[in-house]
Amino acid sequence: METVIGTIAGILTSVSMIPQLIKVLKEKDVENLSWGMIAVLLIGVSLWVVYGIMKNELPIILSNGFSVLVNTILLIYYFKYKNQ
Repeated sequence: METVIGTIAGILTSVSMIPQLIKVLKEKDVENLSWGMIAVLLIGVSLWVVYGIMKNELPIILSNGFSVLVNTILLIYYFKYKNQ
């Protein structure tokens, strides 16, 4: 049961920013988006990846690695669209 809950939590956390990324890509608008929130989240999930590596926990590494990817892309597009 512990593994199931952890897996579900990892999946939900990993995909949580995808709707925001899709919205930014469609609308090319980041006016109401906080780059600070994305940056703090990116640091947090990056640290989870490091923790997962230290503990040799593949589910933690994969789920948070995916979050790093999504949030990095979102941050890149934030700075691309912020003055448009």
